[in-house]
Amino acid sequence: MLGSWKLHLRAERKSPQTVKAYGDGVRAYLAWCARAERSAVIDRRQFREFVDDLLSDGARPATAVSRQLAVRRFSAWLTEEGEQASDPLLGLKAPKLDKPVVEPLSDDQLRALLKACRGPEVRDKRDEVIVRLVFTTGARAGEVVALQTGDLSLRSDPPTATIRRGKGGTGRVPLAVETAAAIDRYLRARKGHRLAGESALWVGDRGKGFTCDALHKTLAMRAQAAGIAGFHPPLLRHTAAHRWLAKGGSEGGLMAVAGWTRPDMLLRCTKAQASVRAAEEARRLNLGEL
Repeated sequence: MLGSWKLHLRAERKSPQTVKAYGDGVRAYLAWCARAERSAVIDRRQFREFVDDLLSDGARPATAVSRQLAVRRFSAWLTEEGEQASDPLLGLKAPKLDKPVVEPLSDDQLRALLKACRGPEVRDKRDEVIVRLVFTTGARAGEVVALQTGDLSLRSDPPTATIRRGKGGTGRVPLAVETAAAIDRYLRARKGHRLAGESALWVGDRGKGFTCDALHKTLAMRAQAAGIAGFHPPLLRHTAAHRWLAKGGSEGGLMAVAGWTRPDMLLRCTKAQASVRAAEEARRLNLGEL
């Protein structure tokens, strides 16, 4: 039934990353059932043991929550489809999730990351564009990878890109002129690539295409060269959100550009520097002056 469920998810226009995450969660449960010599069925008590083993083996709470959510959604779908009489996981509480505070990258770190992308190769120009695109728009990795050459409008004012297959739906986002100029340089260098005729915006190394996994690996390599410890691509998204608000941008505008659908998602992403932004805002407001 897993294959049928994944087909249902794709029909619902779930992003490829969501479909993969849900599939990974169900497969992890099935693998645990095999190792524990349990029947591959959805049983409430058995599923609690699976989650408990995950946490006991050192999995992060976020991982346990993701795995649990996947199987719960799968179980709910089986019930809706009439494949089981009732949902045994209905009402099951999720593990308590730690909410770490993620500090955004500083401007100096961003400059170092861009410097690490300098070079004459197509991939150097590609990586610079990706870094600029994410820290100015907050686009998700999957949204960036899905970009097509036809999604760009670099000569408009402001320049724009159309984000497709994102969690927040499809929409045009404004591009910083520096980002548009970097894209233009990349497109000119891209003309000599074996895949220059393809509609996908990004081309990979050694004549290959470019995937989410490739994006994570190449950005990790650039961050290491820039001396940035603990880097992961979502950190650029957090940085974009902080910089938008710190420069006086509205929360509504940020949600529209970055594709957040709920204010609590934005607050969770930007809380690390909330007090710093508040202090700067208080300085500008100068409320003590009468």
